[in-house]
Amino acid sequence: MLFNSLEFLIFFPIVLIIYHQLSFRFRGIFLLLTSYYFYMSWNPAYIVLILASTLIDYYSALKIGHSDKKQIKKFYLILSIIVNLGLLFTFKYFDFFSGSIQITANGLGFDWETPMLNVLLPVGISFYTFQTMSYTIDVYKGRFKPEKNIIYFALYVSYFPQLVAGPIERAKKLLPQLKRENQITIEDVYFGLNKIAWGFFKKVVVADNLAVYVDSVYGEPGLYSGVTLFMASFFFFVQLYCDFSGYVDIAIGCARLMGVKLSENFNRPFLATSITDFWRRWHITLSNWLRDYVYALMCSKKKKGGWINYSSLLITFILCGLWHGAA
Repeated sequence: MLFNSLEFLIFFPIVLIIYHQLSFRFRGIFLLLTSYYFYMSWNPAYIVLILASTLIDYYSALKIGHSDKKQIKKFYLILSIIVNLGLLFTFKYFDFFSGSIQITANGLGFDWETPMLNVLLPVGISFYTFQTMSYTIDVYKGRFKPEKNIIYFALYVSYFPQLVAGPIERAKKLLPQLKRENQITIEDVYFGLNKIAWGFFKKVVVADNLAVYVDSVYGEPGLYSGVTLFMASFFFFVQLYCDFSGYVDIAIGCARLMGVKLSENFNRPFLATSITDFWRRWHITLSNWLRDYVYALMCSKKKKGGWINYSSLLITFILCGLWHGAA
């Protein structure tokens, strides 16, 4: 179910009306069920994946939080990471690496045929995998106490406004909001509706129309001049930004109409004055996640500097590239 679909334009107002009519004690389970419905509208069978990730991380975090032994804590942290990355690798990267091995082997003269899964990529798997991993790591590091209520934890993993394209939220920010009775103000309504409208404008009016021009030029680049190719490349950048940021704006606006404040994911990246500045403005929640849960863990303050710093940066950006698409 895409945000810019008729199905969602019917789905969300109904969810919003029922949500505000329900008493607070039933809102959590209602949002969880609607989030699962939203997720299953893509492929019902894939609900097993998000349930597996939810249950493993819920159980692992409880065991980590209740144990005083470092070995037990580390065991359940590793279990959580292996399961999450295992699911992500299987459904997003297995075919790519299998195909790459086959191409390499054939190029060297070996007649190999590697196995291929040929499965559709589960929607949002990259986002909710990183979100659940950050939760388990935070519990292990003592930054956040494990959530005992499985309903709210499952909702944190599957909350439908930010399930498909983020932003990637930390447990310490999103979980407390889901657990409390948020009072909706006029400012929230104004902000939410404005954000949704602006998001639809960027996605439907700008991005989708630019895509027609960009696709036609990129489809047969040999037919066009250098100036046309340059303009198509620039428009592709604008298309990418408006498509992604527009989708996130809709997510932020929908959540605000339910009293939940999601993180901003873009901060006027076209006004960046350097590559470093651009990195801080584009896909902010992913950049911060990679900084805190990849780079910082490999390059502590005591070890920072020299080859450790450079290798940590290299690994971080390789993983960033793989996250965006293995090919």
